[in-house]
Amino acid sequence: MKKIFLLCTAALMTIAGCSSTPASKAPRASALVIESHLTFLADDLLEGRDTGSRGHELASRYIAQQFQALGLVPAAADGTYFQRVPMRKAQIVPGSAKLSFSLPEQQLTLDYPQQFTTGPNLQNEAVKLQGEMVFVGYGLVSEVFGLNDYANLDVKGKVVVMLSGLPAFLPSEERAYLGSMKTEFAVERGAIGVISLHTPQQEKTRPYADSLMYLNSPSMSWLDGEGNPGRGFAQLQGGATLHPDAASLLFAAAGYNLSDIFALLEKDEVPKGFALKGEVNLSSQSTHQQVTSPNVLATLPGSDPLLKEEYVVLTAHSDHIGFSNDLRSEDKINNGAMDNAAGIAILLETARLFAQLPTSPKRSILFAAVTGEEKGLLGADYLAKQPPMPISQMVANVNLDMPVLLYSFADLIAFGANHSTLGDVVARAAAKEGRTLSEDPMPEQAIFTRSDHYRLVQQGVPAVFLMTGFTSTDPKVSGGKVWASFFAKHYHRPSDDIASLTKEYGAIRYDAGAVFADINFNIALDVANAKTRPLWRKDSFFRTVFGRTENSEPNTP
Repeated sequence: MKKIFLLCTAALMTIAGCSSTPASKAPRASALVIESHLTFLADDLLEGRDTGSRGHELASRYIAQQFQALGLVPAAADGTYFQRVPMRKAQIVPGSAKLSFSLPEQQLTLDYPQQFTTGPNLQNEAVKLQGEMVFVGYGLVSEVFGLNDYANLDVKGKVVVMLSGLPAFLPSEERAYLGSMKTEFAVERGAIGVISLHTPQQEKTRPYADSLMYLNSPSMSWLDGEGNPGRGFAQLQGGATLHPDAASLLFAAAGYNLSDIFALLEKDEVPKGFALKGEVNLSSQSTHQQVTSPNVLATLPGSDPLLKEEYVVLTAHSDHIGFSNDLRSEDKINNGAMDNAAGIAILLETARLFAQLPTSPKRSILFAAVTGEEKGLLGADYLAKQPPMPISQMVANVNLDMPVLLYSFADLIAFGANHSTLGDVVARAAAKEGRTLSEDPMPEQAIFTRSDHYRLVQQGVPAVFLMTGFTSTDPKVSGGKVWASFFAKHYHRPSDDIASLTKEYGAIRYDAGAVFADINFNIALDVANAKTRPLWRKDSFFRTVFGRTENSEPNTP
């Protein structure tokens, strides 16, 4: 605890030392303050900040103390900084996972985890799934894109087998949305189970072997007032992911060659669905545990008598994935320096910049360090569905997740920028710092649904997710290569720590973090002082799916 106290004290002293900036000057972010926050949050003493762990509680307490030191107002409903999120934590019982197929001419039993994986079940401690199977291609439904992989297929009371991933011809954000809906599409049509088929395309970006590192990871969901999981579907009795080699016999029994289906994917064609022969039998046991984990919420009240009732929401997730199962490393702590101690450090520095303003902006600012991102955007989902103020009063969300501070970035990525007028705001703020706004460099990754902002988007709030771009200010450095190197070598691994990253890349670029904080600050300040709230573009796919009238451009020319 002595080391924790010293680190906290050092950070508070740093903030106090920066608080004497003259009110006549625009506040500027400090690389030193960002370094102080990141150093504490990525320390081994926090043991990887796993959701519901003591380490995450320490991180949350630290964040709350920073908010308090800045004079920000507690924003949780109970008058504190902590919005407690009740959760269920499910862990699969080792050795309990069994999967077999009763095919017309043979009984096929698969080996776990080499041939299939399955996770803990949040609905039931005992899983016993049995049923006929139907292949449904990607399992997508969209009138806008002319997709209905369930056409002429009866899946009621059956188990759907679907391809992992998504067709490349879909636009990135829309693609991400449809990918997030695959399970729901199956449930709406009566399916009782979902089996995902790992594909060669998925193997290129997310190798099957990498999933084996997370076999013992728990599943979590927030709980409603009646103690039921807030995420997931009680109708689904179980699910699994198949290695493609193991699936070949399953398809052969129905008279299909799986290689031919994979060949269609290479041509970006969508395979037609069909009934599979035989039945699937899946069983497993899970243990359930009740835990809580906090969102840390603070506000800077606005100065306008009317607009102060509206909120610009700034988010970053404070959790990470705790201890590692990676047998390749003796270090078992996933420190999460870039993911997402860096994002929280920038959020805290953004809060300090706002606290230094001589006059608050017109709209209020809600700072939210959310929990459970790594477990399925849980804290953000709880915030969106149990907000401390009406969701209609949240006018915009700017989210920070994994800014890779390993090079001086010359451009910024804002996922979702093209869907609302927030994109214009981001471009202006970036230009003030000599940076440009670039398009999504990884549309195939469908990133838009994979961080906390998406839970607010689902409630109709225009949002952007900020990330460092792939261009460096140093012509000798390829930002894209550095980012790709980090993602390949260090993402969700113990080497995402300060010592390992410094050794490989020379330094953590806290100065780049300061630029990022200045941009984040200016985005929020622009929105907070604007006459009108950000609006969904009238041609935005997400306006059609989630947009509310008060948050949307009019349809009239």
